[in-house]
Amino acid sequence: MNPATALATVLVDELVRCGLTDVVVSPGSRSAPLALALHADSRVRLHVRIDERSASYLALGLAKRSERPVVLICSSGTATANFHPAVIEASESGVPLLVLTADRPPELRGTGANQTIDQLKLYGTAVRWFAELGVPEERPGQVAYWRSLACRAYQRALGPSDPGPVHLNLAFREPLIPDGDTTWCEPLDADGPWVRARVAPPPVALHLPPTRRGVLVVGDGAANVRRYIAAAGMAGWPVLSEPNGGGRYGDHAVSTYHYLLGTPEFADAHRPEVVVTLGRPGLSRPLLSWLKRADEHIVVSTDLARWPDPTRSATQVAQAVEIPVASGDDGWLHAWRTADAAARTAIDEVLDASGLSEPRLARDLVDALPNGALLFCGSSMPIRDLDQAMRPRRGIRLLANRGASGIDGLVSTAMGAALAHNGPSFALVGDLSFLHDQNGLILGPREPRPDLCLVVVNNDGGGIFSLLPQASLRDPFERVFGTPHGVDLGYVAAATGTPYTLVTDASELPKAMRGEGPRVVEVRTDREANAAVHAQLRDTAQSAVRAAL
Repeated sequence: MNPATALATVLVDELVRCGLTDVVVSPGSRSAPLALALHADSRVRLHVRIDERSASYLALGLAKRSERPVVLICSSGTATANFHPAVIEASESGVPLLVLTADRPPELRGTGANQTIDQLKLYGTAVRWFAELGVPEERPGQVAYWRSLACRAYQRALGPSDPGPVHLNLAFREPLIPDGDTTWCEPLDADGPWVRARVAPPPVALHLPPTRRGVLVVGDGAANVRRYIAAAGMAGWPVLSEPNGGGRYGDHAVSTYHYLLGTPEFADAHRPEVVVTLGRPGLSRPLLSWLKRADEHIVVSTDLARWPDPTRSATQVAQAVEIPVASGDDGWLHAWRTADAAARTAIDEVLDASGLSEPRLARDLVDALPNGALLFCGSSMPIRDLDQAMRPRRGIRLLANRGASGIDGLVSTAMGAALAHNGPSFALVGDLSFLHDQNGLILGPREPRPDLCLVVVNNDGGGIFSLLPQASLRDPFERVFGTPHGVDLGYVAAATGTPYTLVTDASELPKAMRGEGPRVVEVRTDREANAAVHAQLRDTAQSAVRAAL
């Protein structure tokens, strides 16, 4: 057996023994040993994509939804560079990825050899760990090295306290395909995982003094959400959860906090004694400003080396917090609920009268989802529309790429998340995000096909900029920020044979969402009208909050 085939066979076998179930591969010559070993192993589900960027985001979506490491493989050269954006997102959002890049052997590096670049520590600090395996050789001791390294890489990607991407660079000499010989100088098999990693005991929780004037804030990537929601309920605390935080449900959920805290009179009168933050909040500027005013701001982070605190307002950081039951006056929670109900009524009245607006689409889409559904949301306006318009509800899973909050790779991420989800899947993305990753619609005839409905909001450009100060610069705005494209999305869908539906009225949405497999639903809106609806929502909701006070 040639050394390249031996290394690939052992590495794949050990990763499967560790728990690997999904692998994403892009075609290439230097990575042939890995691709062939995976194709021959029926224990893994293989996904092949012709575009490395699309492949990397597909793996990101698979790993994000499954919460298990997914292997991502490519050939040498610039193929490896196309993984970088997804590696950054995985790092910032704590998603376990195992990136295996094939490389030329050392004697070909720095010589101008074809498809050869410097791949050592290519992704810098965006990975949790990097290792260069070295060129495989037929000598005793190699199997122990390969298997122990595979275990270390898998467990480091998994965490458990700080999951994220791991990069292994594999230098292969030719021959790159099996030579028909099955002999090797030592046994290649193993009975189980070479190294069995043990999870450390849970950390000792920080005990808080009883108080009614507390608030639980839930952002992206929060862990143990249900336990903290239950504790906040016993303590009489309101819960302010971003849609992708997973905590917008139950009697204590305050879904209109963006408007409540954007009303100075309410924010001034509801300064908390303590705020406990889970995950990474970052959607609402009023919320972020209000966090600075808490007497005590406690950030819960499983990894004390990397805690989120964008407002620089954290007074304590703990791996776990114990929220005690608080007795006494219930006026604190009642005040939040009363203001929330008033704002919700005002918001719904505006949306119901707005026609097919973007915030109404976000609200109605969530309401129409069946229990057990997954919703993947775009990182720019769609997730903000959900944050400001979505009503509390149970029974759905909502994900977004909010680690680095880029608009790239969203179609592929949604595809990957749908493939890992046991149930119907949906996505809400903008037109620029859709066009940025239209290659995500390309599926080979033998590839697993997700049950995914992509709802695309098409306002012919960058809608979020119409809500920012740049919109006042009328002369350069449309070309530099609005970026109209004029693309007919129906033809984009047709190019890949993806079923397509155009929705022109809000009542058409539930029917358009039905179906199986990948499909596209387009909703066309106007950027200026959308900005006007957002302004009306803000003014009407804040007036209702003031009246409730």
